[in-house]
Amino acid sequence: MRIALPLGLAFAAMVSTAALADDTNLPPKDVSFSFEGPFGHYDRAALQRGFQVYKEVCSACHSLNRVAFHTLDESGGPEFSEAEMKAIAAGYQIDADPNEQGDIFDAKGNRLKRAGTPSDYFPGPFANENAARAANNGALPPDLSLIVKERAGGAHYVYSILTGFGQKPPADVKMQTGMYYNPYFPGRQIAMPPPLTDNQVTFNDGTKATVDQEAHDVATFLSWTSEPKMEERKHLGFDVMIFLLALSGLLYLSYRRVWKDAH
Repeated sequence: MRIALPLGLAFAAMVSTAALADDTNLPPKDVSFSFEGPFGHYDRAALQRGFQVYKEVCSACHSLNRVAFHTLDESGGPEFSEAEMKAIAAGYQIDADPNEQGDIFDAKGNRLKRAGTPSDYFPGPFANENAARAANNGALPPDLSLIVKERAGGAHYVYSILTGFGQKPPADVKMQTGMYYNPYFPGRQIAMPPPLTDNQVTFNDGTKATVDQEAHDVATFLSWTSEPKMEERKHLGFDVMIFLLALSGLLYLSYRRVWKDAH
């Protein structure tokens, strides 16, 4: 799925000059996420479901090349078991290092591959940028690792784009060939076809896979990939506040003791 605004030439391929002048796209929907607020945290079940949506739907077009497999079982993330994380990694084919002869291609000219390991990063769906553009009418599907941090509206924007399809364009909107109407996308026209449908995936925990649920869960997962240490940061911030409050109390008591006989 192509949920984010491409840059450079990809941007030009997706949005016309007229569309760029149209800033009437709707603001992101106001939805609730468990990780919002000073005491927010990631919903583990939602993270695991969101990973499933990414793997089965989004990864066909989008890379996640800043995320290492080993983070999937670490505290603060989806917290898959170690065995599950290793199985996920092994399910991907990674470009192999040169063999003993120094070759990186086999006798048929195919790139040598090996099973993924925990230390590897998620491989992209295309061999290179040109291949990605050729498969997507000139547009470059953005990497999703930091997409929630890179787009105004964050997870709300991602959710809104994914659930914003299927509406009829207003009479004054002239749709370009190959574009889809989405009122939450800048210019309201996007090259990505609707990526999600009801029951697009079958969630392992039995949760009903509506479009809203799939969008909410993958937005949660991409929030974690954008800020994997969020819970640690919030816990540290809370501890610092407790320390500062305690220090303020001690300083105040010291002040009273030192100056109690001054007058």
